[in-house]
Amino acid sequence: MSRFWSPIVENLAPYTPGEQPKDRVFIKLNTNENPYGPSPMALEAIRNGAEDDLRLYPDPSATDLRSAIASSFGVTADHIFVGNGSDEVLAHAFHGFFSGKAQVLFADVTYSFYKTFCELYALQKQLVPLNEAFELEPSDYRGTCGGIVIANPNAPTGVAIPLSGLEHILQQNPDTLVLVDEAYVDFGATSAVRLVPKYENLLVVQTFSKSRSLAGLRVGFAVGQPQLIQALRRIKDSFNSYPLGRLSLKGALAAWQDRDWFDETRLRVMADRDRLAERLKTLGFRVLPSSANFLFVSHERVSAAKLLADLRSEGILVRHFDQPRIENFLRISVGTCNDCDRLLAVTEDLVGQAG
Repeated sequence: MSRFWSPIVENLAPYTPGEQPKDRVFIKLNTNENPYGPSPMALEAIRNGAEDDLRLYPDPSATDLRSAIASSFGVTADHIFVGNGSDEVLAHAFHGFFSGKAQVLFADVTYSFYKTFCELYALQKQLVPLNEAFELEPSDYRGTCGGIVIANPNAPTGVAIPLSGLEHILQQNPDTLVLVDEAYVDFGATSAVRLVPKYENLLVVQTFSKSRSLAGLRVGFAVGQPQLIQALRRIKDSFNSYPLGRLSLKGALAAWQDRDWFDETRLRVMADRDRLAERLKTLGFRVLPSSANFLFVSHERVSAAKLLADLRSEGILVRHFDQPRIENFLRISVGTCNDCDRLLAVTEDLVGQAG
């Protein structure tokens, strides 16, 4: 702490990312990274992009990338905004659409960055409890508020809300922006992008970090009607006119165009997720239904804190959130087939030792 800090800095509770150890090699199942590498086309585009023109500023409008995304979704480039990872896109949205308004509604168990954004931009918030099955109840999201934020599938639970539920929320809040964070949507949920032409109050945010294996490149985007995108561009151009570098633009464009690699790898993750879920159930775990690249699990006899520590001692990292309602759950990212097999073997021994 410094006497030069502003009150906002002093009171912030920054988001805490998953452990990234440097001292030893772990099986990393704690940060929801894709176990399969980026598209070979993306890697080639990045390598070929390391040329003399890196001395020049990149395209501030990300024209080619926005056009490619728009074409896939059947909208225009004016419906697309891109930024430096979906977290930056979300930050701009919180700042641009919720500042100076009534409280923002989001689930009590969800992506913890939402709380951080509220603190950063001095926004009021209201936490809406998920039901006992950790499902979102659309009827809970109504009444006077300054905005609604929904992660679909939710994080850290992995539970998805059907498109009909999202549409119900949009319909009962026509004068309120509904932001749908779809970081994990490609692993089994239904995207709300198809609803964008129908609802002017809908903004959908996605990322290249998960299903396209480009977490290290930092590329995210939003889809919404042009007046919403215009607001995001005004924020961006008042903050950083060049959020995506030339290599990021080239790599993301190639990854988006390589549909075969995208489908092959995400389907492998989904298959291993389902296999892992069934095996964990036989070991006495409660496993929430997941439409993401991770599982949210709780054991009937062994505490999450003990499993976390014991797995780490065996060289496996998973994630634990020490907060109300989920303090006895672990979030387990889906790794390679071999990673999953190792996790199961170690977990079976640990559970067996616990009697």
